Amino acid sequence: MTDKIDPKTQTELEAAAFRRLVEHLRGRTDVQNIDLMNLAGFCRNCLSNWYQDAAKAKGIELDKMAAREIVYGMPYPEWQAKYQKDASPEQQKAFSEAIKAHKH
Repeated sequence: MTDKIDPKTQTELEAAAFRRLVEHLRGRTDVQNIDLMNLAGFCRNCLSNWYQDAAKAKGIELDKMAAREIVYGMPYPEWQAKYQKDASPEQQKAFSEAIKAHKH
């Protein structure tokens, strides 16, 4: 099926899907990064790191905090203050187990 989509359109579709994912994550402030890591093996910070890596591959310097602001929709410290909660012992234990299989 994807062989019927030209490369430019494919890139546009991928970009649209990325924007929708970011919008979705911005709206789900109840979902903590540790929950995302435990369930999916990535979180908002991973996404911002991947964005930063993609920028670097294109010769664009983008620091970590600027990349995080793109993903979070606000400065990262502001998001932390508004929405980040302390991880429960159960979340921390699950994270310790999940991180062994996760490669950044």
